[in-house]
Amino acid sequence: MLVTSLLAVLACVLCCTMLLLGNTIYSVQDVIRALSGEPLKGVSFAVNTIRLPRMLAGLFAGFAFGIAGYTFQTMLRNPLANPNVIGITSGSSVAAVFCIIILQASGAVISVASIIGGLATVILIYLLSRGRSFSIGRLILVGIGIQAMIDAAISYLMLVSAEQDLPAAIRWLTGSLNGAQMDRLPPLMIIVVICTPIIIILGRQLSLLELGEQAATSLGVNTDKTRIVLIISSVCMIAIATATTGPIAFVSFLAGPIAIRLVGIGLSNIIPAGLVGINLVLAADLIGQFAFPYRFPVGVITGLLGAPYLIFLLIRMNRKGEL
Repeated sequence: MLVTSLLAVLACVLCCTMLLLGNTIYSVQDVIRALSGEPLKGVSFAVNTIRLPRMLAGLFAGFAFGIAGYTFQTMLRNPLANPNVIGITSGSSVAAVFCIIILQASGAVISVASIIGGLATVILIYLLSRGRSFSIGRLILVGIGIQAMIDAAISYLMLVSAEQDLPAAIRWLTGSLNGAQMDRLPPLMIIVVICTPIIIILGRQLSLLELGEQAATSLGVNTDKTRIVLIISSVCMIAIATATTGPIAFVSFLAGPIAIRLVGIGLSNIIPAGLVGINLVLAADLIGQFAFPYRFPVGVITGLLGAPYLIFLLIRMNRKGEL
């Protein structure tokens, strides 16, 4: 409870910081007055139109990435089994890029296409990795291969796209909070509000799945039904978050392990993982905006944080003979 509370306080501090900081630093009083609807020249536009949507996009997307990543890693009992590595994020990405470049669509169309792309990728990975028995290693390897194929498809779409569409697609693929708008956030908020309680309710079954197929079944868990509900809920969260902010690299990969390190093993880390996801996204966005002479998208900063951890994890698993 203490760690979770501290993570929540840190998230609130980062949210407030994002509202206060920008090209112009406003006082707390001015920000509160602007949020309450009082018209203030310059302040109301900057806070309500630019900073508030950016903060909310980072908050809900980070929470979605964190919970979904932790769910996959726990359910499949492998830190590599997260949406970034096994291709689910790429499936949502290729659907969104197709809508942006080919269909010239935006908003709800991209959100629906991202969900369909993510679910289709999950089904394809499951069908190709299915054997006589469920194998986590086989699923991860198939997922990595599918991700490579999807990334090639994204590259092809970028090559054949019109020149004027490239900046929007590249900015979206990098993972960015730039251009966040209030009218595009309701789908993400609704999905998070609906899917988070479902995953929390199934938290006990999720913990039992970590013990293995036979152990979970012997303890009364309907493993197939539980996996299906958890996968659909997680993929919907990942897909909508990806459609809103782009595939912010490694947040779903890092949030779960960090939460486990902070809270401990044997406890439900669903909410802590979501809070870690929020803190990673918001902190990385602030670093990308203000820590360097040039501004970098949030996905660049999270990529710099996540890549070394992925290499470390691969080396450690190889030494243990898990690869």
